[in-house]
Amino acid sequence: MSLTITISSKAAEKVRLFGEKEGLDPSNSGIRVAVKGGGCAGLMYTLSMEKEPRPDDKVLEESGVRLFVDKRSYVFLAGTTLDYTDGLNGKGFVFHNPQAKSTCGCGNSFAV
Repeated sequence: MSLTITISSKAAEKVRLFGEKEGLDPSNSGIRVAVKGGGCAGLMYTLSMEKEPRPDDKVLEESGVRLFVDKRSYVFLAGTTLDYTDGLNGKGFVFHNPQAKSTCGCGNSFAV
């Protein structure tokens, strides 16, 4: 398992687009990827656009996009790929997390 988090080119394109819509400076802004308790399976993914990283964030950069991840969330997200889909089942960001032992039916929460 990889100890990093990756982002697909399609997801990176959407993150850049959302950042532009919010008027964020691409040289310092990024997307916060986090895990919090909740959902059907126990843990939920959260995403938010941020102006800058927090002091204790792990900052990863790929495909011209910065990912901000707090240390607690990083433990659950290592090896994950963030993707974007616009298929028949709806559109939005999708997490491919090799640590997830199970997911809920809607795919918004997981258990390790």
